[in-house]
Amino acid sequence: MSTTQPFTFPKYYSYPPFFTRQPTLTSYHAQLQKWSSLILSYCRHHRLFKLSIIDALDSNLFNNKTLGRRLREVNVREVLEYMRKEGRVEWVGKGTEGNEVWVWWRNPEEWATAVYEWVDETAQKNTVLTLYELTESEATLSQGMIDRCGGVQIADWG
Repeated sequence: MSTTQPFTFPKYYSYPPFFTRQPTLTSYHAQLQKWSSLILSYCRHHRLFKLSIIDALDSNLFNNKTLGRRLREVNVREVLEYMRKEGRVEWVGKGTEGNEVWVWWRNPEEWATAVYEWVDETAQKNTVLTLYELTESEATLSQGMIDRCGGVQIADWG
């Protein structure tokens, strides 16, 4: 599922060394942070909760066709493992040997904050709300709860 707007890549995506593992620890850490941020933004934009490494290697996420540069699979796995340690992805199945990850472009605290802010703004504190009311009600649709949660219905979280 994808949005109608094209994804806008950050400027550093057009910098050739971004696709090569940096030799110094400081530069490498900054590179991992930038890749993590890019992956999270890309997945959020395209409403992806599960990322297949094999499929993503040829996508524009890891393959900049304009530059003729791509991130190697071993480096993609390093980035994803960094993201796992940060609590932003979880390996599906076989751990780092697997080919898929769950992507948490919002962690549970961020989801909770989005829901809490919506409940507060719509004056529904101390009100019991069903999942249907949170995902399908007129108040949800008119007050932007779906947009606040990244365009994804709460029922699609899992």
